[in-house]
Parts: sequence; C-alpha cells; structure tokens
Amino acid sequence: MRHNLSVARARASGCFLWAVVKADGYGHGLDNALVGFDDADGLALVEFDRAARLRERGWTRPVLMLEGAFDEADVAQAARQRLTLVVHELRQLDWIERLAARTGIDVVVKLNSGMNRLGFDPAGFRDAFERARRSPSVRALSTMTHFADADLAGGADAALRRFEAAMHGLDAPRSLANSAAILSLPAAHASAVRPGIMLYGATPFAERDARSLGLRAAMTLESRLIAVQSVSPGDAVGYGSTFRAERPMRVGIVACGYADGYPRHAPTGTPVAVDAVRTRTVGRVSMDMLAVDLAPVPDARIGARVELWGESIAIDEVAGAAGTIGYELMCALAARVPRRVVDA
Repeated sequence: MRHNLSVARARASGCFLWAVVKADGYGHGLDNALVGFDDADGLALVEFDRAARLRERGWTRPVLMLEGAFDEADVAQAARQRLTLVVHELRQLDWIERLAARTGIDVVVKLNSGMNRLGFDPAGFRDAFERARRSPSVRALSTMTHFADADLAGGADAALRRFEAAMHGLDAPRSLANSAAILSLPAAHASAVRPGIMLYGATPFAERDARSLGLRAAMTLESRLIAVQSVSPGDAVGYGSTFRAERPMRVGIVACGYADGYPRHAPTGTPVAVDAVRTRTVGRVSMDMLAVDLAPVPDARIGARVELWGESIAIDEVAGAAGTIGYELMCALAARVPRRVVDA
C-alpha cells in the first residue's frame, strides 16, 4: 500500500493527494489503510461512522466526505471533527448554513461533467459556488468533478472541457483525477488528486495490467488443498456436472468458495496458482470449496499452498474471468476469512 501510494505521488507530483479509503479501505481494513497511507495529505471516504473512527485513531489531517452530508447530523459531525464536505445538491448547503455558521466547514462544490450520478449542472454549479463563497459557514472552498471514462483513450476529454468551461472566471482549487486520470491524463491533475483502486494494486484499465503500471498487489487471497481426487474420462466435477474430464486427471479441492468472497460465477479456466504454478479452476465454485486442475502441478499434495489472487494471479484476471472487476472482489471478501497483515 505504501508502494502504490508512492506511485500515485510520483505520477501527480506537487498535487494534494487524497487517498480513497471508502468501503473499509476497499476491503483491506481501515486501520491498515491508516498505516499504509500515512504519507497521504488527506483521506477520502463516504461513511461518517468510519470518518469518526479515523479521528479516534489519531488521523489529524483532512478527511473528505465524497458524497457529502446525508442529513443535518452529518453536518454537525463535520463541524465537530473538521470533515471536508462535498456539496452536490442545494439541501446540503442549506444544512451547512444553518449548522456551521460558528465553526465553518471546508466545502467542495461538485460539477456533474457527464457521469450523471452526483453534481450540479454547469449553471447550478456556478450558483452553488457563489453561494458557498459568500456564506460565513464555509471556511475554505474548492471544486471537483468525477470522470466516467478516464480509463478510455480520450474518454475524459469532453468532461475536462465541461469542467474548464464551468470554472471560467472562478478562482478555487480543483480536484478531478481518479486513478485512471492520474496514470494517463496529466492535464487533469490540477490541485488535488483522488487515487483509489491503484492504491490497492489493481488496474483501472481494461487493457493495461497493474504490474505494467508499477503497482503491487496489496491483497493476497490464499488457501490450501484439502483433498485430491483422481478423475477418469467422462467423470464430472462439482455441482451441476458442468465440467467433465476429457482425460485421466488429478483434481485438487481448495478450501475457499463464494462464502469467502470468491466469485461464484468464475468459470472453468479461471486462473489460480498451486505451489506457485499457474493452473485453472474446473467446475462450479461451491460455498466453501472450489476445484483446480493439477495437471500442471503433478507433485501437488494435500496441504499445498493455493493463491486465488495476489502477486502471481492478478485480481483483475480473476475478476475478468468472472465478468466483474477487481474492485468488487476486494470489497466482497467475507468477514470469516482470517486476515494476516504484513508490514513490508
């Protein structure tokens, strides 16, 4: 995590760096994120209870609430705990003006530049900016947008033009770049950047793997073989008999399944490593187990180490095989999986 943060810092040199730690640090643990990203300028998330935990754990630098306040109680908490609030709709400004006049709150006004999730349209953005600028409840004011297609060549160009047009004549710090834009669009680095997925060692791009970007996997999911079966031609493996052996083969049974967060829809052929040798899954993933082809690992025995994803098997490969993205696999890791934290 420290290494990946240093990559983001090097790519966006001179920018304020918000390390995004929402969803329990993308499944890596908020306390681990505090240690791994202790060199960040600020931390960004959406959950107010987790923001309180950051303060309780001693984080004194800025904390950015990416979706802003959900109610007036959130604004009161932001005032007490010095949280920076994104504002993407006018009720949020109403709450800030009512509750924060004495203390003041740092505010980031958000433009909808084409994703059509959160943010003001260009006219509303300028009105909200001017209102926030005049408000005695607002201590420091900056601006932001979020790119929908920064992972595609030229995909952020239109959004960047919209943002620049909306900002014409306005003087305030700007935050635009997510992981993809940090890595591929220097023109969008602006005042502050918000790396997320890259900090955890996965790629934001469909066609570029994490290792080629200088990133290292922060999470390794591993288990062991708990059984080995000898299968004859025509024999099936797993529920539904979706896989049938075409030749005599040895099949390893791994103590990991969808109740642990491994994707149930990962098909036969999803990459896996047994004793550091690359092989494939076979058959359906069960709740607590999955099966692997031991042909490339003829000496593998019960107890052999199995890497489901990590340094040898990129999480993005597993996600791609299962029709999802690495973000989801990280966040879906089950609570029952034992964690071991390595301070490298």
